[in-house]
Amino acid sequence: MLDLNYVRENLEHVRSALGKRGVVPESLDDFAAADAQRRRIILESDQLNAERNASSREIGALMKAGSSAEAEARRKQVGELKDRIAELDRLRDEAETRMGDLLSSLPNIPHESVPAGKDESDNVEVRRWGTKPEFDFEPKDHVDLGTALGILDLDRAAKIAASRFAILNGSGARLERALINFMLDVQTREHGYAETLPPFIVNEKSLFGTAQLPKFAEDLFKLQDDRELYLVPTAEVPVTNYYREEILDASQLPMRWAAYTPCFRSEAGSYGKDTRGVIRQHQFEKVELVKYALPENSYDELESLTRDAEDILQRLGIHYRVVALSTADLGFGSAKTYDIEVWLPAQNTFREISSCSNYEAFQARRAQIRFRRAGGAKPEFVHTLNGSGLAVGRTWIAVLENYQQADGSIQIPEALRPYMGGLDKISRQ
Repeated sequence: MLDLNYVRENLEHVRSALGKRGVVPESLDDFAAADAQRRRIILESDQLNAERNASSREIGALMKAGSSAEAEARRKQVGELKDRIAELDRLRDEAETRMGDLLSSLPNIPHESVPAGKDESDNVEVRRWGTKPEFDFEPKDHVDLGTALGILDLDRAAKIAASRFAILNGSGARLERALINFMLDVQTREHGYAETLPPFIVNEKSLFGTAQLPKFAEDLFKLQDDRELYLVPTAEVPVTNYYREEILDASQLPMRWAAYTPCFRSEAGSYGKDTRGVIRQHQFEKVELVKYALPENSYDELESLTRDAEDILQRLGIHYRVVALSTADLGFGSAKTYDIEVWLPAQNTFREISSCSNYEAFQARRAQIRFRRAGGAKPEFVHTLNGSGLAVGRTWIAVLENYQQADGSIQIPEALRPYMGGLDKISRQ
């Protein structure tokens, strides 16, 4: 959420910044109107309170002078003032609630380094790593490969659940587990992240804190439960909310977590998009990287978080590129995002496998996550960052497609072989 005072004092700058995101911030007009109403209410309330205090003093003087009738008349006037002041307090609270609701509907302001753009075609490639694999045969996609090997079953998954679910069998399931353990080991043993295993179910307050609610409610799986609980769309939600409504010491920052969770998304609005295979599923797995950072260091932390996610693909020997998202393609709460896109030979294109974002104080303000510097300084909001390190299912796809052999088998990347019990190839089950 944006800072109320900042928006109030920099309304035109905020309007211009959000306009670069392709947002038509009509709610800013409503915000300005609610703010003006609030100011008028406060002014009138202050004047009436001053009048009430003066009248109370006069009543005391009249009583001492024995003018009880006049004092009683003044008491009636003071009672009417109290009623009006109470009404003004109610109207002020309504205006402030309205302002808060309007702020919660506004996206974050892009960082000055974010490239301006009208759509995703204006995203800017930052770097590439590795080279495309060369095949002396026509490469197959992960569906054909996985089905032929007996490690992927989409039909029975649809029978058991619905479309956009998958069953991994045998070496396919083991490969998924190997990727999870490999990612967690690299991030915790070598990059300084603390492993955490959070709940896979969260409440409304947590989803509001990370900005999935209220805007993206249709993308969530909500439980039929009077406690208003949801399946996690990403580990970002429970891990970012770990210190919600708490004040940390500045010496504790930065904090870095790595968390494995399954993720559940309804993918509302994406029907007909990426329907083949396991590119876009209702249930998938991720290893998520989450950071709390000091404001002055958060962009350095974004660079290191992105490099930490890239390291997984480098160790797997898979070609990828890093793209800086333009203002039009930024996520709702992000101030700056790098997408890591992995090469998929069968599609002859790059596909997103991780989004690494700095939310600055946007999430922390919604979740009330603060820190205090030494010397009893006033609490400040932390900066929160997160990124997939990586999306496990899409990494599974990338391994199958990039390491496929002419006979349809899959060579196991060397980095994963210890996690596969020394297996160096997946052949027909």
